Amino acid sequence: MHDIDRATAATSLEQPDVAAIVSRLLQVETRQQQGESIAFHGVIRADAAEHLEEVRRLLHPRQLGLWVSPGGGRAAVLVGPLDTHAGQGSNPVWNVVLVAATLATATWAGAFHLGIDVRTEPGRWLVGVPYALALLTILGIHELGHYFTARRLGIQVSLPYFIPAPGYLGTFGAFIRMQGIVRDRAAYFDVAIAGPLAGLVAALVALAIGLRGEAAAPHGGVVPASSALFAGVYALMGGSSPRESVVLGPLAFAGYLGLVVTALNLAPIGQLDGGHVAYALLGRRRAEILGTAVIGLMVVGGFLYGGHWLMWALIAWLIAGRSHPAALDEARPVGAGRALLGGLALLIFLAIVLPWPS
Repeated sequence: MHDIDRATAATSLEQPDVAAIVSRLLQVETRQQQGESIAFHGVIRADAAEHLEEVRRLLHPRQLGLWVSPGGGRAAVLVGPLDTHAGQGSNPVWNVVLVAATLATATWAGAFHLGIDVRTEPGRWLVGVPYALALLTILGIHELGHYFTARRLGIQVSLPYFIPAPGYLGTFGAFIRMQGIVRDRAAYFDVAIAGPLAGLVAALVALAIGLRGEAAAPHGGVVPASSALFAGVYALMGGSSPRESVVLGPLAFAGYLGLVVTALNLAPIGQLDGGHVAYALLGRRRAEILGTAVIGLMVVGGFLYGGHWLMWALIAWLIAGRSHPAALDEARPVGAGRALLGGLALLIFLAIVLPWPS
């Protein structure tokens, strides 16, 4: 069946109406064979975003997929067999394997936080499960916020990939892969903002329940006043002075890490969630300048306030870069409602990263 589908796709590419279908997106100037695909180059039509889903529907019965690389009013539209390009042949088995591996490393980390090394005391591994389940649930809700929003908007997207890490936290987080083209900046905004907002709610719930139900030792650990939002939740749950460090229980610590993950993702840098939001609201050039400035501020903070800011700057730069892929329609405004929601996202970011006022 696979060979039959590829033969159908190859035959379809030879039909002249494929070029006519692509011409609904751009004024075709040149075409070039690239392996089993054809690349069409030209100027993006003003109403291209309106025809994107229609073009995809017309190509799908021919076993053809569509990949677009827009930018500066021009585009390269690549048409080829559905499983030719990255993401089309993804295997969900890898998602399951990575979830299982991350659950194992996070369980080890959760036990380690309680002073138990499961390598020497394997029979006590269950003590690490509450932390592992809480943390993976928070990360999973964050990524599923992206996933379901993308699916609702017709954007091709992978299931979440979790990253196991045999260390103190047990994971380096999770991510999804957006595949194909995004219609406009508003779509980028909607997909980007959904993850942090969903993950934030989950983190706050875990933090509140954990602080109410777990005994927090008044020594070592985390200083609640290091984050204004964390300190506020800590005070609401009956905590003592937020300037005294506390050792958090498994659920509360997972919630605290959920806040950290939310803040990192909301940083307006490159292809982080905050970078997508900045691109949607400010445009590509100004978002790139803002991202560069934020990384610079992190570096300065590393020298003035602590080396952890240097670590976060390096992680953000390596993961997100500074540039942002273009939407098919970059001119369409995102609307006042999204601008207000973007402002709320900025306030959430500042509330997490800025300390409790003196």
